[in-house]
Amino acid sequence: MQEKEPYGEVFLINKPLEWTSFDVVKKVRNVLKIKKVGHAGTLDPLATGLLIVCAGKKTKSIETYMGQEKEYIGTFVLGKTTESFDREKEVIAVADPSHLTLDQVKAAAVQLTGDIMQVPPMHSAIKVDGKRVYESARKGIEVKMEARPVQVSEFEITRFELPEIDFRIVCSKGTYIRSLARDMGEILEVGAYMSALTRTRIGDFMLEDAEELPKLIESIKSRPNEDL
Repeated sequence: MQEKEPYGEVFLINKPLEWTSFDVVKKVRNVLKIKKVGHAGTLDPLATGLLIVCAGKKTKSIETYMGQEKEYIGTFVLGKTTESFDREKEVIAVADPSHLTLDQVKAAAVQLTGDIMQVPPMHSAIKVDGKRVYESARKGIEVKMEARPVQVSEFEITRFELPEIDFRIVCSKGTYIRSLARDMGEILEVGAYMSALTRTRIGDFMLEDAEELPKLIESIKSRPNEDL
């Protein structure tokens, strides 16, 4: 009798709003009833879009997927900021942005394009001294974050309706779009935070090919048990 190939599968999922990436992994793990399930690149709870989830022997490919180029679309709000640079924390007014022109905003985007040094946000999953920095941030403990090299290959302004601007960004692994919001706010001297974010691409994998999580879960549940 021929030995069965070890199970392995890659799922392209449109992560629901307010779900953590681990929430999605846990849901898939529970329905598959196997332990080896992981995601290839975190999406914040307040972001939506493409999340790659690997199961079984395909978890060996996670690092490869994580290293691929990412594309995002979303919205920044100018004139205000928050502690987390997104909608997770209280919005704080900084300065009136009504004097800004589209050319000025585009010029700021140019400054944030290319090979840049970026300081990650305090409210992020990065580990410092073995601890997730967001855990320290939620306890009011400040952690010194070092700037890291990232690459922003494209930063396009797609809508200009102050105080909001929409964007499309193509970037390398490890780039925080929330940090780009903060940095744009500092360049323009009015403050900024990210109000919406969707990941549309990871390498050659596209959001339009992703499944909605409830539909995927029902599809897995309907499979014969011998598929795994």
